[in-house]
Amino acid sequence: MEGQQLGILPVQEALRVARDEGLDLVEVSPKSDPPVCRIMDYGKFKYQASKKLQEARKKSKAFQVKEVKLRPHTDEHDLNFKIRNIVKFLEKRHRVKVVVFFRGREMAYMDMGYQLLKRVAEQVEEKGTIEQAPRQEGRNTVSMVLIPK
Repeated sequence: MEGQQLGILPVQEALRVARDEGLDLVEVSPKSDPPVCRIMDYGKFKYQASKKLQEARKKSKAFQVKEVKLRPHTDEHDLNFKIRNIVKFLEKRHRVKVVVFFRGREMAYMDMGYQLLKRVAEQVEEKGTIEQAPRQEGRNTVSMVLIPK
């Protein structure tokens, strides 16, 4: 009886056939007319489904989002150091969120933050691309997301 169709059966007879084989009667498509059922070992089916899911999780690459924080007046040396870290993260296939924080009167110079992010993107363009363009998040931060090429 492996894999063959039994046709349309009354419920009691389908249950009897399943019981004779030591298997379960599982309703596959309840909305169709007549409803479609399958005779199978339901416990084994659930076990195999969980194993497939576990295997898929194992094969999928879990990526991290690394965050690099800057200020609008970050010094040249410090900026170069942070850009080197961004490049390292991109080489390790991580996403990088670059955030520029503003405090107090610095918020009058939001355009400096956008220019800074544009400059960072230009310096790492051979290793990564912009996934999310620079945009304002909240009242005092501007951020962008870079992904590896």
